Amino acid sequence: MALYCIGDVQGCDDALGRLLDTLDFSPSRDTLFVLGDLVNRGPDSLGVLRRLIGYGDAARCLLGNHDLHLLAVAAGVRKSKRKETLDDILAAPDRDALLDWVRTRSMAFFERGVLMVHAGVLPQWTWAQTMARAAEVESVLRGPDLADFLRQMYGDDPATWDDQLKGAARLRVIVNALTRLRFCSPEGAMEFATKEGADSAPAGYRPWFDVPGRRTSEVTVAFGHWSTLGWLGRPDVIALDSGCVWGGHLSAIRLDDAGRHELIRVKCAQMQKPGKSK
Repeated sequence: MALYCIGDVQGCDDALGRLLDTLDFSPSRDTLFVLGDLVNRGPDSLGVLRRLIGYGDAARCLLGNHDLHLLAVAAGVRKSKRKETLDDILAAPDRDALLDWVRTRSMAFFERGVLMVHAGVLPQWTWAQTMARAAEVESVLRGPDLADFLRQMYGDDPATWDDQLKGAARLRVIVNALTRLRFCSPEGAMEFATKEGADSAPAGYRPWFDVPGRRTSEVTVAFGHWSTLGWLGRPDVIALDSGCVWGGHLSAIRLDDAGRHELIRVKCAQMQKPGKSK
């Protein structure tokens, strides 16, 4: 049985299909871990959801910021923007079933020594703490108070984790770390304005994975979200958002029991101009 991690698909169903063909993926034999941002910007967000839902338990998917945005738009909390491609999902006859599937996806995985998140992990968190905090958000997403949670989810504050945080502020920090984080200070204060590559860190900040003393450095963290970072394959971090929706590649790694991670990628035909909402 092969296990694969796949970076941000963002509605590029054609590229996803070609990548799975390249992998010789079989849902009866293999497992996919898709690292969030399943939908939006690409031409066939509905096709991506239908494909992944069709694989059943063989496709284990994280929620990224675009997937949470889909839930917020569907709930009337946010408005869809001009370049977004969510209308086919929202107009689908089985819209409610599709959205229920999305809201029951995960915020983090840990498999074969690899911690998987969409964006990042705060330096104070261990992998076990990351999983526990992801579970807090998952519980609310799957519960009766989804709309209230989505109304309070957006915002950049608090920027720093505190074990004493409660309620909406606590959940907001967790969501921001797992789905939006790129740069933070050595103390773990998150910065969200900068979206360029790792060498563009503002004064006083670093890429989250380069903060000294990061408590997840003992495991490998696989993540997406950061298309301007590009491929990064280190023993402690694997970056898999290779800009498919911007005309780059859709990338996957095969998780090896021996700790070796093979990179497989396909070129994406979708061409969009990079925007600031990513």
